[in-house]
Amino acid sequence: MDGGCHDRSLAPAEAVREIRAISARHGVPVFTIAHAADGNLHPIIVVDAALGGLPDAVWEAAGEIFALALRLGGTLTGEHGVGVLKRQWVAEELGPAAHAVQRRIKEALDPRGILNPGKAL
Repeated sequence: MDGGCHDRSLAPAEAVREIRAISARHGVPVFTIAHAADGNLHPIIVVDAALGGLPDAVWEAAGEIFALALRLGGTLTGEHGVGVLKRQWVAEELGPAAHAVQRRIKEALDPRGILNPGKAL
């Protein structure tokens, strides 16, 4: 799963340290990769596919990672957009007006809901 922290002003070293602490606190493996020198981080939460779903610890770790990204001035979205995992947090980041605009744009461009079905944006 990708939980991007994307912002040039983000303190990447602080983010990586805090993500490591979140990983340890929840007992969830998280590996953070980054774009060279631009502050774009991709914490990857590793989950055994055989579980058939996401354990609560994964949801809790993801929520803390996303809150960290916002607190440090980053964003939940990167170049990959918002999928299933981030759906519950994106409205908080965007605010109600911007979130409504995003949904209207998606609806205008995809009135039948066939492009990337089931995804948030």
